[in-house]
Amino acid sequence: MIEAHEEFIQHIEDGSRKIRWLSAVTIVVALVLFASYAYQLVLPYATGTAKVTVNLTDPVLQATELAVAALTLLWLLVGVRDYRFTGRMEKAISEARALERDLEKRVSP
Repeated sequence: MIEAHEEFIQHIEDGSRKIRWLSAVTIVVALVLFASYAYQLVLPYATGTAKVTVNLTDPVLQATELAVAALTLLWLLVGVRDYRFTGRMEKAISEARALERDLEKRVSP
C-alpha cells in the first residue's frame, strides 16, 4: 500500500515538473507574441507610416490584431496560472513529504 502511494506521489511530481516546464515555455511564447502584435499596432502611429503594401490603419486589420493580441494575453494568463499552480502543488508535496518523514521518525524506534 505504501509503495503504491509512493509511486502515485512520484507520478504527480513528474507530471508537475512537465506542466511547470510547459507553462514556462507558454509564458515565453505568449510574451513574444504579444510584444510582436503590440509592436505592429503601435508601428504605424509611432513612425507615421500608414501604408506599405497593406494599409496598417485598416480597421479590419487593427481589429484582427487586437483579437489575436487578446488571445495571446489569455494564453499568457493560462501559462502563468498553471505555473503558479504547479509551484503550489510542489510546495504542498514537499510539506507532505516532510510530515511523512517526521511521522516515520516518531514511529521508528
